Amino acid sequence: MRKSIIFMVVFILLFTPGLAEAQCAMCRAVLESEGNVSTAEGVNNGIVYLMAIPYILVGVLFYFVYRKVKA
Repeated sequence: MRKSIIFMVVFILLFTPGLAEAQCAMCRAVLESEGNVSTAEGVNNGIVYLMAIPYILVGVLFYFVYRKVKA
């Protein structure tokens, strides 16, 4: 039961990048001054995806190490 709850939380956080606004102040100011909202949203989504990939890779690495040590 606990594993399924953790999986659901991770799944929701990974696949809802609209909830996490992850632009630096300078990027946001430049993109908002242009008035093109779709470009700003694209840059924001790109930042979120680039930020998530290292965490996913480290999590997978630790999972395999944990499985190896436990066995």
